Amino acid sequence: MPCVLALDQGTTSSRAIVFDEQGIALGSAQRELRQLYPQPGWVEHDAQEIWLTQRNVAREALEKAGIGADGLRALGIANQRETTVLWDRQTGEPLYNAIVWQDRRTAPQCADLRAAGAEETVRAKTGLVIDPYFSATKIAWLLDHLPGARVRAERGELAFGTIDTWLVWQLSQSRTHVTDPSNASRTMLFNIHTGDWDDELLRLLRVPRAILPEVYPSAHAFGMVAPDILGAAVPIAGIAGDQQAALFGQACHHAGMAKNTYGTGCFMLMHTGERAVASANGLLTTAAAQLGRARDARDADKEYALEGSVFVGGAVVQWLRDELRFFRSAHEIEELAASVPDNAGVYLVPAFTGLGAPHWDPFARGTLIGLTRGSGRAHIARAALESIAYQSADVLEAMQKDSGVKLAELRVDGGAAVNDLLMQFQADILGVTVVRPRVLETTALGAAYLAGLATSLWSSREAIAAHWEADRRFEPQMDASAAAELVARWHGAVHRSLRWAELA
Repeated sequence: MPCVLALDQGTTSSRAIVFDEQGIALGSAQRELRQLYPQPGWVEHDAQEIWLTQRNVAREALEKAGIGADGLRALGIANQRETTVLWDRQTGEPLYNAIVWQDRRTAPQCADLRAAGAEETVRAKTGLVIDPYFSATKIAWLLDHLPGARVRAERGELAFGTIDTWLVWQLSQSRTHVTDPSNASRTMLFNIHTGDWDDELLRLLRVPRAILPEVYPSAHAFGMVAPDILGAAVPIAGIAGDQQAALFGQACHHAGMAKNTYGTGCFMLMHTGERAVASANGLLTTAAAQLGRARDARDADKEYALEGSVFVGGAVVQWLRDELRFFRSAHEIEELAASVPDNAGVYLVPAFTGLGAPHWDPFARGTLIGLTRGSGRAHIARAALESIAYQSADVLEAMQKDSGVKLAELRVDGGAAVNDLLMQFQADILGVTVVRPRVLETTALGAAYLAGLATSLWSSREAIAAHWEADRRFEPQMDASAAAELVARWHGAVHRSLRWAELA
């Protein structure tokens, strides 16, 4: 039976899953990743740890599935996006830790770019706003702060990559320097209309073209895994940023279909087909996974999505577990939150690394408000869970305004989607049916589907969509006026969190 190995390299862990041709997981493995916080607002990972944990879970997943690498048709990669690695082409050694997408160190540089009037140019070409979230200012920071890095970069001695590019470089043993449009479109350097790196943006952000990878369609023959990595040579045939991979894995293949992933952050994407919808409501226009047998991304058929990015989703649960010690395991939050009938007026805005869509305020900070003498751990836990749903509701409202599409249902996935209390509250606040699929690992599944399409394991999108199956549907139960009142109070709490770091 032909199988595909999917690597799902996320913000908090590295995961690998072996899927068969029915899209069923045969074996999986996962290892947590250390989070490094060298200064307030800075977030880093050890790039070598990313590689080694990903390699090791790949081997473990194959062992659990009971197959060797010679039984694989292909390998696909889904990855945390925007996270930035700069390394030496000769040695393969990173020059610095990976700067994570959550990192806020370049907020002043972004403010300078906006003040210089660059916002309109960046948005028109990339579909993005100017924000520390994206890779470009991270690259510039590395080139400016590492001795000799800028000169070496201009000489072509260094290589930049988001995590997909870094993993392919390692898997191919330094032979392949590539990415796909879904990842390239998150750098603030890639023109989503032409399908190529943009010279004007490179000059504006001061990034040498020599360090950039080649861009190919998301389902493509990118290169080969070296035989001694997994035990046999395997084609690397699918790459997509984690959220675009999840959109694909949820079979949201047509304009108007949407999904929300509840991971470290929350990421809602609506497919808009061949039309790049410009947002007037604080969302991003981004490249969806690109298919077709094009020579490179410039020739590929373009597909787009509207996206709203919530920086802290499930991470707020980790914060309660690790920093406040509310519970020992993240899944315990549902029981704790359900032990009270409501939040008793307590609201938590988890703006630990600023706020993403639709506010885009890197200076916002976490705010806990509405406390009384009777407030307890359960109320705070419930407020934390509800904050995930409120942030997603803000994104959906903006998405419906931009697209002109009233969503009929929202497909959900990610670790926090198993929380029934959260999913029901999400349906209540949205006033929209929330649908949880049988396979929640849709990010890895999307990467597997892309790799399988490129190697003819699956024949079409329709063949893939036939495998999608709902597990549970959450219908709205709350009165609409009651939901609107809760949302209004939430917006009051958000207002109090804005610009906090800037004002200090």
